[in-house]
Amino acid sequence: MALKAAIVGLGRIGSLLEEDRLREKPCTHAGAIAANPGLLLCAGADIEEERRRLFAERWGVPVYPDAETMLENERPEILHIATHPDSHWQYCSLAARYGVSVVVCEKPLADTLGKAKKIATLHQSGKITVITNHERRYAADYALARNILKEETRLGPLTGVKGTLYMGKNRRLLDVLWHDGTHMADAAMFLTGAELKHRKTIAKKALKTRNGTAYLLGFLNKPAVPSTGPIPFLLELGGGRDHLVFEMEFSCERGKLKIGNGVFEVWESRESPYAEGFKSLEKCEEGFTGPTGYFSNMAADALACAKRRFDRINMNIAISSAVDGLRVIQYLHQVQAWR
Repeated sequence: MALKAAIVGLGRIGSLLEEDRLREKPCTHAGAIAANPGLLLCAGADIEEERRRLFAERWGVPVYPDAETMLENERPEILHIATHPDSHWQYCSLAARYGVSVVVCEKPLADTLGKAKKIATLHQSGKITVITNHERRYAADYALARNILKEETRLGPLTGVKGTLYMGKNRRLLDVLWHDGTHMADAAMFLTGAELKHRKTIAKKALKTRNGTAYLLGFLNKPAVPSTGPIPFLLELGGGRDHLVFEMEFSCERGKLKIGNGVFEVWESRESPYAEGFKSLEKCEEGFTGPTGYFSNMAADALACAKRRFDRINMNIAISSAVDGLRVIQYLHQVQAWR
């Protein structure tokens, strides 16, 4: 029997992006639920009437103006929260009161460190499993990159990580950091098995602007991949560009790995064709073929967590848990500590 799943927040990531012709499908919470035969999309809730209308037409399920009425009437086993971060704690605690088994919470986990700690504590209490939708943990290309970095014999120990994040011309850098930098911070920790710590911001006043560039310096502590010790981390956060860039470069002793939106490259050290007695990097792998399954795998993880809770076995194990989401909020809080 399929498990019932409902959604609160019927906007872009909840449902509307499924109409984007260029994105890998499914690319929304509704699309991921509908594509999984073990799940049944039973209802959606949103305060906006037009979103409710579009959702009902697209998916053919009941819609509600508030989440509590939906939970009371539908009693889903899984609740997807696709609302603004300031409401995530409210809906997580509401789901726990109504006996929901698993919550899938959009990133960032919360808008403040205090609320993020509350959600992580709720998850750790065993009352409910909370998944943070840091989608790159579920993507096949990032899983492959993680395995490559673990192979000490291929690229050698990791020596440094650099991220580049541009999200257009009109968004304040601090907002980009919280909305998109969450993914980059989590991906860095996921790929290395380390904890990301912030140490210094260069051009920190740019964080309040839409046109400047800020550099966040820190390190990845106690990595699980082969490394030379704590790994230096640099994030270039820029505005005023007419394009989007989400890329990470992992520099190793004998090569490098580059991954991001539309990017997957592996470079290895070879005898240099430019100078005798030296080595240069040569690209030996480029591109990732096939779907990444980033939303499908998230829905599958939610289903697996719900089934484990029914069996009371390893109830709070998730590929991307509230504890992982809290670590990202702790990093973002460190960046903002100067304010």
